[in-house]
Amino acid sequence: MSDLATTDGEDRTDAKALEAELERYRRELTGYCYRMLGSSFEAEDAVQDTMVRAWRSVEKFEGRSSLRSWLYRIATNVCLDALNAGNRRARPMDLSGPTPVAQAQLTARPEATWLEPVPDGRVLPQAGDPADTAVQRETIRLAFVAALQHLPPKQRAVLILREVLSWKAAEVAELLGTSVASVNSALQRARATLAESPPAAGDAADPLDEEQRELLERYVAAFEGYDMEALTAVLHDDATLSMPPYDLWLQGHENIVGWMLGVGSVCRGSRLVPTVANGMPAFAHYHEAEDGNGHVPWALMVMDIRDGKIAGINSFLDTARWFPLFGLPERLEPVDAKPGNDTV
Repeated sequence: MSDLATTDGEDRTDAKALEAELERYRRELTGYCYRMLGSSFEAEDAVQDTMVRAWRSVEKFEGRSSLRSWLYRIATNVCLDALNAGNRRARPMDLSGPTPVAQAQLTARPEATWLEPVPDGRVLPQAGDPADTAVQRETIRLAFVAALQHLPPKQRAVLILREVLSWKAAEVAELLGTSVASVNSALQRARATLAESPPAAGDAADPLDEEQRELLERYVAAFEGYDMEALTAVLHDDATLSMPPYDLWLQGHENIVGWMLGVGSVCRGSRLVPTVANGMPAFAHYHEAEDGNGHVPWALMVMDIRDGKIAGINSFLDTARWFPLFGLPERLEPVDAKPGNDTV
């Protein structure tokens, strides 16, 4: 690999070949760093740092391990450095108990507090073994990534590499510069920690089955029509609603409906546009524009589905960050703006 270092002329072709080879791993490295850091933006920064470090030190790569393993070693060190600085992301439900709607107050916390959503296309493989893809999708769910944040950084890396990416204990030991016994011990401790506070279960949603599609259609119709009876019918009795950057979260359809009819009533007249995030169905939530000309961004809703009903609505309100990341439009035109069109 060291002969790919550039000098001039013909070596430019080698430089392009190296860049293309490194780029092959960007998506899977982003998924790894996202699970480690809980932030889509920090994950992308970590991967970019990894690529820069790899480029600068390529002459030191002697080929004793694969390029992929070498990149993962660099990415792991980048993530461990970030996590040793004290970064740990959370969801509102990880920080406090639910609040009754009668006592609900909106208190914002800094951006660095919150676990962030991620577009599927930035972290999931485009093709591969269906069983492996299912594991990859399950392990970017918000609940799973939130559970990972409770693990010490090295245990987190070991669990992801062993359980999610199916690395052998010896490979992980080499990557971390430790022993196989140490890796196995770290994995056991990580499993025990997750067993004490397991991530909430959720239904697989790739692809959506007919029942799930119908459920989401009913949710959209209820939300856009502001029909609280219909909304209650699609929610679990213990469904949750959270709204980062606010630390408030509500549980139970009575509290959620109470919120929607109170402070949340600003959502009347909204429109929802389907997307995907964290391996689950999601919606871009648009409010009516103040000028009356269409709808403007309000939230990114990441949905949790369990046993045929909606178990969680995770509404991320910092649309200036999320809508560009997900490639969502800045404004929706009025539905009657184009003759013959009554859909987005």
